[in-house]
Amino acid sequence: LTRLRSSSLELREKEIREKGSEILREQLDAAKRELKLKDKECERLSQVRNQLEQELEELTASLFEEAHKMVREANVKQAGAEKQLKEAQGKIDVLQAEVTALKTLVLTSTPSSPNWQLHPQLQTSGTRGSYKHVGGHVRNKSVKSACSAVFPAAVGARNHMDSILYTEFLLWRECPSLDRSSAFLSRVYREDIGPCLSFTRSELSQLVQGAVESNSLTIEPVAIPALPMIKASSIEKCALSGLSRACQHRIKLGDKGTYYYISPSSRARITTVCNFFTYIRYIQQGLVRHDAEQMFWEVMRLRREMAVAKLGFYLTDQG
Repeated sequence: LTRLRSSSLELREKEIREKGSEILREQLDAAKRELKLKDKECERLSQVRNQLEQELEELTASLFEEAHKMVREANVKQAGAEKQLKEAQGKIDVLQAEVTALKTLVLTSTPSSPNWQLHPQLQTSGTRGSYKHVGGHVRNKSVKSACSAVFPAAVGARNHMDSILYTEFLLWRECPSLDRSSAFLSRVYREDIGPCLSFTRSELSQLVQGAVESNSLTIEPVAIPALPMIKASSIEKCALSGLSRACQHRIKLGDKGTYYYISPSSRARITTVCNFFTYIRYIQQGLVRHDAEQMFWEVMRLRREMAVAKLGFYLTDQG
């Protein structure tokens, strides 16, 4: 009896172990299947995230390019409008001069002393042949020829790539940064940024350059009260040049509450440098999707704007 009981207990224990092991295997298999499903879900979500990030980068780059294109088109339209305005003003000046001259001829013609140019019928045939006009205004040129003398035709510009400048730009583009140690930025600082931001007030000029480099400079128009006897611009002394000019804008450096009034020329010089830094920051951040040559010519265009601004040429808001 003892042996039978012990053998039956062993059989039951064995059956219990087998059933328990089967249950554990089933639970383990179920856990493995659930883990595989979760891994697949994580992989799918990771792919979705990567796709969204890529689409966001492409959208940001396209928005930047579109904004840059709109700014360039606006500048071209502004320059064209200013050119047309200057041409129209030149034509008006020519016409006014002609009208003044004609009035002079009419007023100086009297019965006792007629103007032979206005009244050629009063001359005899011999006198007409030998008459030579010495003084007065002779209108022997058309308005078009006069205007072309004032505004000569522009010579078509051509681009010629400088190999040294292009090589320096390519070396900087391999690892873009705002460090002056690179040959590219060192040249731009020496030839463009430094002279463009070099004003009479040297201490403030250095602060302005530092704010431009750190992207903490603020330029805003001056609010003028809308009174009938107050001009649209206030005559202030420019904080950078020290000259009394119509200062329509003011600048603020960083978070400081101090404002400095600046003249249109100083504002143009600062904005051209800001435009250059904005573009190279976009290149550094990988937002510009153009090839190296297109980037180079855009940089050259921005350098040309700085060179023109430091010589005193700029576009006004009215132009």
